[in-house]
This record gives sequence, structure tokens and C-alpha cells, in this order.
Amino acid sequence: MPRKNISSGAEWEDIVGYSRAVRIGNTIEVAGTTAVENGEVVGKGDPHTQTIKVLEIIRAALEEAGAEISDVIRTRIFVTDITHWEAVGRAHGTFFKDIKPAATMVEVSGLIDPDMLVEIEATALLDKPSTMYWR
Repeated sequence: MPRKNISSGAEWEDIVGYSRAVRIGNTIEVAGTTAVENGEVVGKGDPHTQTIKVLEIIRAALEEAGAEISDVIRTRIFVTDITHWEAVGRAHGTFFKDIKPAATMVEVSGLIDPDMLVEIEATALLDKPSTMYWR
């Protein structure tokens, strides 16, 4: 099946060798995503704001891959402080209240930048493969 890589445009993609998202057939995997815009962490100290930003970035990557947020079947949420679970969970619910993907939230010892509080991965599955998404 053909492969489509979705780029975030970050310089790190070529250095590390990754894409924001990859679509093969009807499956889309979105890489770990943090709340960064124009090279700066958004919502420093605010896990709710960071989660909203992360999910907006994920939604945009999904749309570029020919999917919608409603196609998400799984999220993996990494937080640097598990006591933020409720703020992060409320933000996640803003996007997924009616969709209810399988979800996991775990505490990690740190992310690449100490101002990053949340990182999220997502998996989306479309009803059927399409060749319509090639741009």
C-alpha cells in the first residue's frame, strides 16, 4: 500500500528521522505531539492549555492525512505529573467526549523540554483505504 508522511515542518524531523504522522491504507499513526508553536512551548505551566494545543496539532495532522478527529481509535497520553490527570483529562474530553477512543495516561520522568507537561500519540482508522488523500 502507498505511504504518505505528514510533516510538521520541524527541523528535528530530518535530524531524528520521523514524521508528525504516517498514513498507510486506512491507518494513520500520529507521533508523540507536544504543545509547540513556532518553536515555543504553548501554555507553560498549564497542562489543560497544553493538552488542547496538542490535540489541535493532532487534528490538523489527521486532516492533512484525510481523516477526522472522530476517526481516532486510540490515544496515549504522557504527563510529567500524574496529579495533572484531571486537567489533561478534561481537555481530552473536549475533543473525545462522544468518540471515546481507547486511551492510556501514564506519568513519565520528563519530556524533551522541561516546560512540556503533556505529550500525546494517536491512532486513527478509516472505514476503508482511499487513494483520494494524495495531494
